Amino acid sequence: MLNLIEGGNHVAMAKTAGLAVLELANTFEKLKPDIVLIRGDRFEQLAAAMTAAYLNKTVAHIEGGDVTGTIDESVRHAITKLAHIHFVTNDDSYRRVLQMGENPAYVFHVGSPDIEFAAMVERAPDMEMLNRIGVGGHIDLAKPYLMVIQHPVTSETDNLENVLKTLEAVHASGVQAVWFWPNPDAGTDEISKGIRRFREHTPTPQIRFVVDVHPRDFISLLKYSSCLVGNSSSGIKEAAFFGVPVVNIGTRQHGRTRSANVMDVAYDRDAIRTAIETQLTRGSHPPSLAYFKPETSKRIRGVLKRVPLYTQKRFHDIALA
Repeated sequence: MLNLIEGGNHVAMAKTAGLAVLELANTFEKLKPDIVLIRGDRFEQLAAAMTAAYLNKTVAHIEGGDVTGTIDESVRHAITKLAHIHFVTNDDSYRRVLQMGENPAYVFHVGSPDIEFAAMVERAPDMEMLNRIGVGGHIDLAKPYLMVIQHPVTSETDNLENVLKTLEAVHASGVQAVWFWPNPDAGTDEISKGIRRFREHTPTPQIRFVVDVHPRDFISLLKYSSCLVGNSSSGIKEAAFFGVPVVNIGTRQHGRTRSANVMDVAYDRDAIRTAIETQLTRGSHPPSLAYFKPETSKRIRGVLKRVPLYTQKRFHDIALA
Protein backbone atom coordinates (compact mmCIF):
# COMPACT_ATOMS: atom_id res chain seq x y z
CA MET A 1 0.00 0.00 0.00
CA LEU A 2 1.26 3.42 -1.02
CA ASN A 3 1.56 6.05 1.70
CA LEU A 4 3.56 9.06 0.50
CA ILE A 5 2.18 11.57 3.01
CA GLU A 6 2.55 11.11 6.75
CA GLY A 7 -0.64 10.92 8.79
CA GLY A 8 -3.64 8.62 8.73
CA ASN A 9 -6.27 11.22 7.83
CA HIS A 10 -8.39 12.29 4.87
CA VAL A 11 -6.01 15.04 3.76
CA ALA A 12 -3.10 12.57 3.66
CA MET A 13 -5.16 10.15 1.56
CA ALA A 14 -6.14 12.85 -0.93
CA LYS A 15 -2.60 14.25 -1.21
CA THR A 16 -1.12 10.77 -1.60
CA ALA A 17 -3.51 10.04 -4.46
CA GLY A 18 -2.50 13.31 -6.12
CA LEU A 19 1.21 12.64 -5.78
CA ALA A 20 0.69 9.10 -7.07
CA VAL A 21 -0.85 10.51 -10.26
CA LEU A 22 2.23 12.68 -10.85
CA GLU A 23 4.65 9.78 -10.39
CA LEU A 24 2.57 7.20 -12.24
CA ALA A 25 2.29 9.50 -15.26
CA ASN A 26 6.07 9.52 -15.54
CA THR A 27 6.27 5.76 -14.98
CA PHE A 28 3.64 4.86 -17.56
CA GLU A 29 5.16 7.24 -20.10
CA LYS A 30 8.54 5.58 -19.61
CA LEU A 31 7.34 1.97 -19.62
CA LYS A 32 4.64 2.42 -22.28
CA PRO A 33 2.56 -0.60 -21.16
CA ASP A 34 -0.14 -2.05 -23.38
CA ILE A 35 -2.30 -2.87 -20.34
CA VAL A 36 -2.37 -1.48 -16.81
CA LEU A 37 -3.66 -4.20 -14.46
CA ILE A 38 -5.22 -2.91 -11.22
CA ARG A 39 -6.67 -4.83 -8.29
CA GLY A 40 -9.03 -3.59 -5.62
CA ASP A 41 -10.58 -0.39 -4.40
CA ARG A 42 -7.95 1.73 -2.69
CA PHE A 43 -7.11 5.35 -3.46
CA GLU A 44 -3.73 4.33 -4.92
CA GLN A 45 -5.49 2.16 -7.51
CA LEU A 46 -7.83 5.02 -8.41
CA ALA A 47 -4.77 7.19 -9.12
CA ALA A 48 -3.36 4.46 -11.37
CA ALA A 49 -6.63 3.99 -13.24
CA MET A 50 -7.12 7.72 -13.82
CA THR A 51 -3.54 8.19 -15.00
CA ALA A 52 -3.70 5.24 -17.38
CA ALA A 53 -7.02 6.41 -18.80
CA TYR A 54 -5.68 9.87 -19.59
CA LEU A 55 -2.67 8.29 -21.29
CA ASN A 56 -4.98 6.13 -23.46
CA LYS A 57 -3.84 2.88 -21.86
CA THR A 58 -6.12 -0.12 -21.61
CA VAL A 59 -7.04 -0.65 -17.96
CA ALA A 60 -7.86 -4.12 -16.61
CA HIS A 61 -9.46 -4.25 -13.15
CA ILE A 62 -9.67 -7.16 -10.70
CA GLU A 63 -12.45 -7.23 -8.07
CA GLY A 64 -14.87 -4.75 -9.59
CA GLY A 65 -18.54 -4.85 -8.59
CA ASP A 66 -18.10 -5.58 -4.89
CA VAL A 67 -19.97 -3.39 -2.41
CA THR A 68 -18.74 -2.25 1.00
CA GLY A 69 -19.61 0.24 3.71
CA THR A 70 -16.87 2.83 3.11
CA ILE A 71 -15.46 5.26 0.55
CA ASP A 72 -13.77 2.21 -0.95
CA GLU A 73 -17.03 1.29 -2.67
CA SER A 74 -17.15 4.63 -4.49
CA VAL A 75 -13.50 4.24 -5.48
CA ARG A 76 -14.09 0.69 -6.71
CA HIS A 77 -17.01 1.74 -8.93
CA ALA A 78 -15.04 4.74 -10.24
CA ILE A 79 -12.24 2.38 -11.28
CA THR A 80 -14.81 0.16 -13.00
CA LYS A 81 -15.94 3.10 -15.12
CA LEU A 82 -12.31 3.85 -16.06
CA ALA A 83 -11.47 0.21 -16.78
CA HIS A 84 -11.86 -1.60 -20.11
CA ILE A 85 -11.48 -5.23 -18.98
CA HIS A 86 -13.14 -6.52 -15.82
CA PHE A 87 -12.19 -9.58 -13.76
CA VAL A 88 -14.90 -10.09 -11.13
CA THR A 89 -14.70 -12.54 -8.25
CA ASN A 90 -18.33 -13.58 -7.66
CA ASP A 91 -21.77 -13.77 -9.28
CA ASP A 92 -23.21 -10.68 -7.56
CA SER A 93 -20.28 -8.53 -8.67
CA TYR A 94 -20.63 -9.77 -12.25
CA ARG A 95 -24.23 -8.57 -12.29
CA ARG A 96 -23.33 -5.17 -10.78
CA VAL A 97 -20.58 -4.47 -13.31
CA LEU A 98 -23.06 -5.12 -16.12
CA GLN A 99 -25.54 -2.79 -14.40
CA MET A 100 -22.89 -0.05 -14.57
CA GLY A 101 -23.00 -0.14 -18.37
CA GLU A 102 -19.96 -2.31 -19.06
CA ASN A 103 -19.72 -4.45 -22.18
CA PRO A 104 -20.47 -8.11 -21.30
CA ALA A 105 -17.81 -9.21 -23.80
CA TYR A 106 -15.21 -7.66 -21.49
CA VAL A 107 -16.54 -8.83 -18.12
CA PHE A 108 -15.07 -12.13 -16.87
CA HIS A 109 -15.96 -14.10 -13.74
CA VAL A 110 -12.58 -15.57 -12.78
CA GLY A 111 -12.78 -15.97 -9.00
CA SER A 112 -10.57 -14.27 -6.42
CA PRO A 113 -6.76 -14.31 -6.67
CA ASP A 114 -6.75 -14.05 -2.86
CA ILE A 115 -8.55 -17.38 -2.57
CA GLU A 116 -6.35 -18.99 -5.20
CA PHE A 117 -3.32 -17.97 -3.16
CA ALA A 118 -4.90 -19.08 0.12
CA ALA A 119 -5.64 -22.51 -1.32
CA MET A 120 -1.95 -23.01 -2.09
CA VAL A 121 -0.74 -22.32 1.48
CA GLU A 122 -0.30 -25.59 3.35
CA ARG A 123 2.25 -24.77 6.05
CA ALA A 124 1.34 -24.61 9.74
CA PRO A 125 1.67 -21.30 11.62
CA ASP A 126 5.16 -20.40 12.80
CA MET A 127 4.86 -19.84 16.55
CA GLU A 128 8.52 -18.91 16.98
CA MET A 129 8.24 -16.24 14.29
CA LEU A 130 5.03 -14.83 15.73
CA ASN A 131 6.43 -14.44 19.23
CA ARG A 132 9.61 -12.89 17.90
CA ILE A 133 7.82 -9.94 16.30
CA GLY A 134 5.35 -7.46 17.69
CA VAL A 135 4.60 -6.74 21.33
CA GLY A 136 2.44 -8.26 24.04
CA GLY A 137 1.89 -11.69 25.46
CA HIS A 138 3.30 -15.01 24.29
CA ILE A 139 0.87 -16.88 22.01
CA ASP A 140 0.67 -20.67 22.11
CA LEU A 141 -0.63 -21.60 18.68
CA ALA A 142 -1.31 -25.14 19.87
CA LYS A 143 -4.21 -23.68 21.86
CA PRO A 144 -7.30 -21.84 20.53
CA TYR A 145 -6.59 -18.28 19.44
CA LEU A 146 -8.42 -15.38 17.83
CA MET A 147 -7.19 -13.23 14.97
CA VAL A 148 -8.25 -9.60 15.22
CA ILE A 149 -8.12 -7.12 12.34
CA GLN A 150 -9.98 -3.85 12.73
CA HIS A 151 -9.29 -1.21 10.09
CA PRO A 152 -10.56 2.38 10.18
CA VAL A 153 -13.84 3.22 8.47
CA THR A 154 -13.03 6.35 6.49
CA SER A 155 -16.62 7.62 6.43
CA GLU A 156 -17.02 7.43 10.22
CA THR A 157 -15.59 9.67 12.93
CA ASP A 158 -15.59 7.41 15.99
CA ASN A 159 -12.87 4.90 15.08
CA LEU A 160 -11.15 5.34 18.46
CA GLU A 161 -14.28 4.58 20.47
CA ASN A 162 -15.11 1.62 18.26
CA VAL A 163 -11.71 -0.05 18.55
CA LEU A 164 -11.78 0.36 22.33
CA LYS A 165 -15.04 -1.60 22.43
CA THR A 166 -13.42 -4.41 20.45
CA LEU A 167 -10.35 -4.37 22.68
CA GLU A 168 -12.52 -4.65 25.78
CA ALA A 169 -14.54 -7.50 24.28
CA VAL A 170 -11.51 -9.50 23.14
CA HIS A 171 -9.79 -8.96 26.49
CA ALA A 172 -12.92 -10.00 28.38
CA SER A 173 -13.24 -13.19 26.33
CA GLY A 174 -10.08 -14.53 27.97
CA VAL A 175 -9.01 -16.18 24.70
CA GLN A 176 -5.50 -15.52 23.43
CA ALA A 177 -5.44 -13.29 20.35
CA VAL A 178 -3.14 -12.17 17.54
CA TRP A 179 -4.07 -8.53 16.86
CA PHE A 180 -2.95 -6.97 13.57
CA TRP A 181 -2.24 -3.26 13.24
CA PRO A 182 -4.70 -1.28 11.05
CA ASN A 183 -4.09 -0.19 7.47
CA PRO A 184 -3.02 3.44 6.75
CA ASP A 185 -6.46 4.77 5.73
CA ALA A 186 -7.95 7.89 7.29
CA GLY A 187 -8.74 7.05 10.91
CA THR A 188 -5.73 4.80 11.47
CA ASP A 189 -4.22 7.32 13.90
CA GLU A 190 -7.31 7.03 16.10
CA ILE A 191 -7.22 3.24 16.08
CA SER A 192 -3.49 3.18 16.83
CA LYS A 193 -4.05 5.63 19.66
CA GLY A 194 -6.81 3.43 21.06
CA ILE A 195 -4.58 0.35 21.03
CA ARG A 196 -1.72 2.18 22.75
CA ARG A 197 -4.04 3.71 25.34
CA PHE A 198 -5.59 0.33 26.13
CA ARG A 199 -2.19 -1.33 26.53
CA GLU A 200 -1.03 1.44 28.87
CA HIS A 201 -3.94 0.95 31.26
CA THR A 202 -4.85 -2.74 30.86
CA PRO A 203 -2.58 -5.79 31.13
CA THR A 204 -2.90 -7.84 27.95
CA PRO A 205 -0.93 -11.05 28.59
CA GLN A 206 -3.10 -13.05 26.16
CA ILE A 207 -2.93 -10.57 23.25
CA ARG A 208 0.00 -10.08 20.90
CA PHE A 209 -0.01 -6.99 18.67
CA VAL A 210 1.63 -7.43 15.27
CA VAL A 211 2.21 -4.85 12.53
CA ASP A 212 2.58 -7.22 9.59
CA VAL A 213 3.69 -10.69 8.53
CA HIS A 214 4.51 -12.42 5.26
CA PRO A 215 1.32 -13.24 3.28
CA ARG A 216 1.89 -16.99 3.65
CA ASP A 217 2.30 -16.62 7.41
CA PHE A 218 -0.89 -14.53 7.54
CA ILE A 219 -2.86 -17.18 5.68
CA SER A 220 -1.55 -20.00 7.86
CA LEU A 221 -2.43 -18.06 11.02
CA LEU A 222 -5.92 -17.44 9.69
CA LYS A 223 -6.42 -21.03 8.54
CA TYR A 224 -5.70 -22.45 11.99
CA SER A 225 -7.39 -19.72 14.06
CA SER A 226 -10.54 -20.39 16.06
CA CYS A 227 -12.24 -17.17 15.02
CA LEU A 228 -11.51 -13.94 13.12
CA VAL A 229 -12.78 -10.76 14.77
CA GLY A 230 -12.94 -7.29 13.22
CA ASN A 231 -13.90 -5.77 9.88
CA SER A 232 -11.42 -7.15 7.35
CA SER A 233 -12.41 -8.56 3.97
CA SER A 234 -10.33 -11.59 4.97
CA GLY A 235 -13.30 -12.60 7.11
CA ILE A 236 -15.62 -12.45 4.14
CA LYS A 237 -13.35 -14.25 1.66
CA GLU A 238 -10.38 -16.24 2.99
CA ALA A 239 -11.94 -17.16 6.34
CA ALA A 240 -15.08 -18.37 4.56
CA PHE A 241 -12.96 -20.52 2.23
CA PHE A 242 -11.36 -22.18 5.26
CA GLY A 243 -14.62 -22.35 7.23
CA VAL A 244 -13.20 -20.18 10.02
CA PRO A 245 -15.91 -18.48 12.12
CA VAL A 246 -16.00 -14.69 11.84
CA VAL A 247 -17.35 -11.90 14.04
CA ASN A 248 -17.74 -9.03 11.58
CA ILE A 249 -17.99 -5.69 13.38
CA GLY A 250 -19.67 -2.56 12.07
CA THR A 251 -20.26 -1.27 8.56
CA ARG A 252 -16.97 -1.70 6.69
CA GLN A 253 -18.02 -4.93 4.92
CA HIS A 254 -21.67 -3.96 4.56
CA GLY A 255 -23.27 -5.52 1.49
CA ARG A 256 -20.46 -7.90 0.54
CA THR A 257 -21.41 -11.38 -0.59
CA ARG A 258 -20.89 -13.51 2.52
CA SER A 259 -21.26 -17.06 3.78
CA ALA A 260 -22.71 -18.71 6.88
CA ASN A 261 -19.41 -18.41 8.78
CA VAL A 262 -19.96 -14.65 9.26
CA MET A 263 -21.85 -13.21 12.24
CA ASP A 264 -22.47 -9.46 11.97
CA VAL A 265 -22.52 -7.30 15.09
CA ALA A 266 -22.64 -3.59 15.89
CA TYR A 267 -19.98 -1.58 17.72
CA ASP A 268 -20.99 -2.87 21.13
CA ARG A 269 -18.64 -4.49 23.66
CA ASP A 270 -21.15 -6.98 25.05
CA ALA A 271 -22.50 -7.91 21.61
CA ILE A 272 -18.97 -8.52 20.32
CA ARG A 273 -18.05 -10.66 23.31
CA THR A 274 -21.26 -12.70 23.02
CA ALA A 275 -20.67 -13.21 19.30
CA ILE A 276 -17.11 -14.41 19.97
CA GLU A 277 -18.38 -16.93 22.51
CA THR A 278 -21.11 -18.08 20.13
CA GLN A 279 -18.72 -18.57 17.23
CA LEU A 280 -16.19 -20.43 19.37
CA THR A 281 -18.96 -22.75 20.55
CA ARG A 282 -20.21 -23.40 17.03
CA GLY A 283 -16.75 -24.14 15.69
CA SER A 284 -15.70 -24.40 12.07
CA HIS A 285 -18.09 -24.16 9.12
CA PRO A 286 -18.12 -25.99 5.79
CA PRO A 287 -15.76 -24.29 3.31
CA SER A 288 -17.38 -21.68 1.07
CA LEU A 289 -16.57 -21.47 -2.63
CA ALA A 290 -18.38 -18.14 -3.18
CA TYR A 291 -15.14 -16.43 -4.27
CA PHE A 292 -13.30 -19.47 -5.63
CA LYS A 293 -12.68 -20.64 -9.16
CA PRO A 294 -9.82 -22.95 -10.10
CA GLU A 295 -6.82 -21.46 -11.89
CA THR A 296 -7.83 -17.82 -11.41
CA SER A 297 -4.42 -16.48 -12.45
CA LYS A 298 -4.37 -18.64 -15.58
CA ARG A 299 -7.85 -17.40 -16.51
CA ILE A 300 -6.76 -13.77 -16.17
CA ARG A 301 -3.59 -14.35 -18.15
CA GLY A 302 -5.52 -16.10 -20.90
CA VAL A 303 -8.00 -13.26 -21.27
CA LEU A 304 -5.25 -10.63 -21.37
CA LYS A 305 -3.45 -12.58 -24.13
CA ARG A 306 -6.45 -13.04 -26.41
CA VAL A 307 -8.89 -10.17 -25.88
CA PRO A 308 -8.76 -7.29 -28.41
CA LEU A 309 -7.52 -4.13 -26.68
CA TYR A 310 -9.27 -0.78 -26.96
CA THR A 311 -9.17 2.62 -25.26
CA GLN A 312 -12.39 4.51 -26.08
CA LYS A 313 -15.19 3.24 -23.88
CA ARG A 314 -18.89 3.28 -24.68
CA PHE A 315 -21.78 2.84 -22.28
CA HIS A 316 -23.46 -0.52 -22.86
CA ASP A 317 -27.20 -0.19 -22.30
CA ILE A 318 -29.15 -3.06 -20.75
CA ALA A 319 -32.50 -3.88 -22.31
CA LEU A 320 -35.23 -3.41 -19.71
CA ALA A 321 -37.89 -6.08 -19.38
